[in-house]
Amino acid sequence: MTAGSADDDEPADRVGLADGDGLADHDVLADRDDGDGRRADLVRRSYRLCGRVARHHGKTYAMAARLLSAQQRRDVHAVYAFCRVADDIVDDAGDADAEQTRRALAELGARFRADLARGESDHPVLAAVVETARRRRIDPTCFERFLRSMAMDLDTTAYDTWDDLMGYMDGSAAVIGEMMLPVLRPYDATQALGPARDLGIAFQLTNFLRDVGEDLDRGRIYVPQEDLARFGVDPRERRVSTRWRALMRFEIERNRRIYASADAGIPLLPGRSARCVHTARILYSRILDRIEAAGYDVFSTRVRVPGREKAAVAVRSMLRRPPSVAAGSPASTGGSASRSGSASGERTRTAGASGVHPRSETGGRDAPTAES
Repeated sequence: MTAGSADDDEPADRVGLADGDGLADHDVLADRDDGDGRRADLVRRSYRLCGRVARHHGKTYAMAARLLSAQQRRDVHAVYAFCRVADDIVDDAGDADAEQTRRALAELGARFRADLARGESDHPVLAAVVETARRRRIDPTCFERFLRSMAMDLDTTAYDTWDDLMGYMDGSAAVIGEMMLPVLRPYDATQALGPARDLGIAFQLTNFLRDVGEDLDRGRIYVPQEDLARFGVDPRERRVSTRWRALMRFEIERNRRIYASADAGIPLLPGRSARCVHTARILYSRILDRIEAAGYDVFSTRVRVPGREKAAVAVRSMLRRPPSVAAGSPASTGGSASRSGSASGERTRTAGASGVHPRSETGGRDAPTAES
């Protein structure tokens, strides 16, 4: 389950994006006249489809994206929809042979690379994705890394250590932050890189903690095995014991520290982008509050943030003044600007048993405006 997964709403029906091999059913437009007008219409329809996908499956992300300019919002939807297509190929595989699903992911990647190279696509989703990736100059390797992590879900059902899980999340979560940076247009992309990666990781960790029960149904356990052993629990028992609650407190505290590390990047964003990211961060982190309020029971029900609360947070974010960079903060000193980001710094500081276990450059661009 990735950052492209459904957020804190009930799992929704698929939108017909990953039937069969994930591509063949969408090639109906390929043989049509590709005149400029028809091509532009295809791209517009592709963006509309991506928007429907984002609103249907990722209501929290879609709510936050409303604070962006129209073009930024379309670009966010395109990136989200790409991730959703790949995610559905894996999660909808069912009893399909793993190699067949792996081929479908490889075909999606090959189609994306070919369409990106020629500058356009006839695929209903990739048409928008290619247009966004080219215009925003998103590093194509980000998409490759994401697909590699999706393929890991076909044969990796658990992760022994936090480092092992971080290896998976580099492509499944941190890379989402990297893809979003050119869309959000930070004032300093180098300094914003680490926090952007951290936020992607924090979002996915929240997914993992909320969806322990659902992931068990898919035969996957994302909580590191070393943590389960340390606290003496087995999630397959689906029992909320004293030990389970202690484990969840441990995991939630780590998750919150990564959110706090990601916060250093918000002042580096223009107004609209800062408000969007702040809204998504607040809403998603409140899932952790809901897990606590449910007594750490992530087996019997799926916690969610109510729609009214989402709307209220979005309105407050729209009215608030964007934060500024505080002197001496990680953002002002560049403390999070490595490829590995400060989440891996967290790992280094606290990996011992006595503590808590815990890239696309946009340089060369003129100073961004909040409307771009």
